[in-house]
Amino acid sequence: MESPILAIENLTVAYRLQGVWLDAVREVSLSVNAAQTYGIVGESGSGKSTLVQAVMGYLSANGAVRQGKIHFEGEDWLNAPRRRREQIWGARLSMVPQDPLSALNPALTIGEQIAELVRRHAHLSRRAAHARAVEMLQRVKLPDPEGVARRYPHQISGGQQQRALIAMALASPELRLLVLDEPTTSLDVTTEAAILDLFAELQDSHRAATLFVTHNLGVVARMCQRVAVLYAGEVMEDAPTITLYSMALHPYTRLLLRAVPRIGDPRPLQAIPGRIPSLRQRPSGCVFAPRCAAAIELCHAQKPPLERAVEGHLVRCHRWREIAAGSLRLEEASAELKRREMQQAEIAFFEQLFSGEQNGAQATVMRADHVRVQYGVRGLLGRLLGQKPPFRAVDDVSMRVLRGKTLGLVGESGSGKTTFARSLIGLIAIESGEAHLLDMPLRGRPRQRAKATLKAMQMIFQHPEESLNPYRTIGQTLRRPLMTLSGMSRAEANRAAAELLRAVSLPADYLSRFPSELSGGEKQRVAIARAFAAQPALILCDEPVSSLDVSVQAAILNLLAQLQQQHQVAYLLISHDLAVVSYLADYIAVIYRGQLVERGTAESFFMPPHHPYTEALLASIPLPDPKARMRRIRLTDDQPSNIVPSGCRFHPRCPRYLGDICRTQAPPWQRDRQGGYYRCHIPPDELAALQTEPEG
Repeated sequence: MESPILAIENLTVAYRLQGVWLDAVREVSLSVNAAQTYGIVGESGSGKSTLVQAVMGYLSANGAVRQGKIHFEGEDWLNAPRRRREQIWGARLSMVPQDPLSALNPALTIGEQIAELVRRHAHLSRRAAHARAVEMLQRVKLPDPEGVARRYPHQISGGQQQRALIAMALASPELRLLVLDEPTTSLDVTTEAAILDLFAELQDSHRAATLFVTHNLGVVARMCQRVAVLYAGEVMEDAPTITLYSMALHPYTRLLLRAVPRIGDPRPLQAIPGRIPSLRQRPSGCVFAPRCAAAIELCHAQKPPLERAVEGHLVRCHRWREIAAGSLRLEEASAELKRREMQQAEIAFFEQLFSGEQNGAQATVMRADHVRVQYGVRGLLGRLLGQKPPFRAVDDVSMRVLRGKTLGLVGESGSGKTTFARSLIGLIAIESGEAHLLDMPLRGRPRQRAKATLKAMQMIFQHPEESLNPYRTIGQTLRRPLMTLSGMSRAEANRAAAELLRAVSLPADYLSRFPSELSGGEKQRVAIARAFAAQPALILCDEPVSSLDVSVQAAILNLLAQLQQQHQVAYLLISHDLAVVSYLADYIAVIYRGQLVERGTAESFFMPPHHPYTEALLASIPLPDPKARMRRIRLTDDQPSNIVPSGCRFHPRCPRYLGDICRTQAPPWQRDRQGGYYRCHIPPDELAALQTEPEG
């Protein structure tokens, strides 16, 4: 039998905090074979990153392996001298981190960084190392590899930065283990699909082992042959991917799978109550027991062993036999938990907060007519100073958002969706066209707008740090809109701020905390509470869950749906994730290069015909089912964002390209049988037939 490339045995990793050693990873064992992709999943705080750092030998000064062994190709990795590790790093062991920009040296070109690595391990000349760098950039399918090699990291897109890091990681022909730490989390679905294809192709050619750390269960289903589920530093379940997704035996694994939004499934997501315990508060029994609906007295008193349920399937649960036999139904047990995140008193508070003006509000909350937004500088002086020519980021966009409804605006990074939202809120000027909120014109910067306009529209940002002042307590952040926009006294604002926190399932004592003391999910809940404090008619939600764990994402999506149902606020939901959009949206619009290319109801949106761009977005979604097979459509790399193609803007990348008509004539809007509209030259029946025919 072939020896594993990576073997981890009974590994415990701890951090020294205030003079005390606290375990972050406990008794983890796993092995990864050549050409195998091994997934590590779990929420933030589960120990995934600590495990990766231990494998790479990158633990911080206050971290240490307290117990266990790590063998790399049979060699004792933990006791290897520094000189030996430096020989292996980058040559036989490489890593691709989550944030490519922080991993790339801003002072060196992409080509210089890859060539430096190649020269160190392969002892090539400068010319040969540069040629190898360009070859690797070509292998990762970057357009104009010679040009990319000459550019600095900030001069290329996020997807291109990630490809450059992959090229660097795979530059050595001796590569044996590739460690991927959330490598696609910050990417949109089309770029993510291309990157995952790339990993699969290059792994086949290198036959390297891969340790794939992620919280995206769709990515795991597509990429991994085996999965370990981590919680509070311990392995809860470890099984072949197909087995885990079809017959998960641990309650935590099942809850993670139920927290994933699925296209076409309107059922409420199953958020996991509570949070991962801190390093100082690990329970003495099962670490998941405080959050587990199936926990019994034994679970709280005694730590369960990691048992072999069937061949190749390990599980750490006292009740796994009941789950396997079907005598313990976790769905029924979960229903006994508090599934509603708002109590009646909190609902009454929101009804009081939104009483009056909202009850008789008109059906159309926001309307935009032929909105255009432009970046860049006109004129000779701008050109002489080397500034970029004008670029229209939003071009002739019209839409309506109705009271109590959600309009989902979907597109890749750079499509114009966030620019459109920021133009509505006044962060970017509208060049031409009109936008109205409750019949009030949306003009000028926020400080130039009337208080009624500011009060009626709020925004939830992708990163909550953008709306939370790090130097203000949560209480100060919430009191400000209550006092300035709602006219409350300080005492009234204090009471209302506490109620707002309870309404988003946070305790009132969080009012005295600063944002740095909160987790990512807690910060986003505060950002939501802050948005609702102004009693808005419309909330712009800009990728509100894209940076969150699947369980936190489920809780936030359920919360947004529940708050909307209670007081009929309207949402403009901006996202590249069609599964998230399908869960919340009543209507969906797709934007590409600043133009809307499709619009319709969410109910009929996922039935063909689709605009070819929408078709590609749908085909790029990684489904949380290893047996699922989606139509494979991959888009070529886009052109520079300031070059707008003639004719149909999508034609350079279109899988349904017809020829001259697409290149020279702007496509008309066409209406399909479901009542939706799309902008394409192909007639609805013909396009539907193309999109439903079996792949050859």
